[in-house]
Amino acid sequence: MQITFTGHHLEITPPLKDFTMKKLDRLERHFSDVISIAITFKVENLNQIAEATVHVPGTHIHASEKTDDMYSAVDGLIDKLMRLLKEHKERS
Repeated sequence: MQITFTGHHLEITPPLKDFTMKKLDRLERHFSDVISIAITFKVENLNQIAEATVHVPGTHIHASEKTDDMYSAVDGLIDKLMRLLKEHKERS
């Protein structure tokens, strides 16, 4: 699985990257058919935004989470991706 990190208006720190990688391991354990993931971290006004696009065979799944803390945005993003991937897996 290929993972790409991008930061808009912020620097991606090693602790943030490590935290996100640990959370993404959960996705990889449950969904082995993930091809790649593109993650974008943004700051808009006072909002911390984490977005991800997951490429699986046949489709792309996109999710976004906005909070006042980037780590909680990553937590919410992973929860949304888990739900969306589970729904995709059930439909397939």
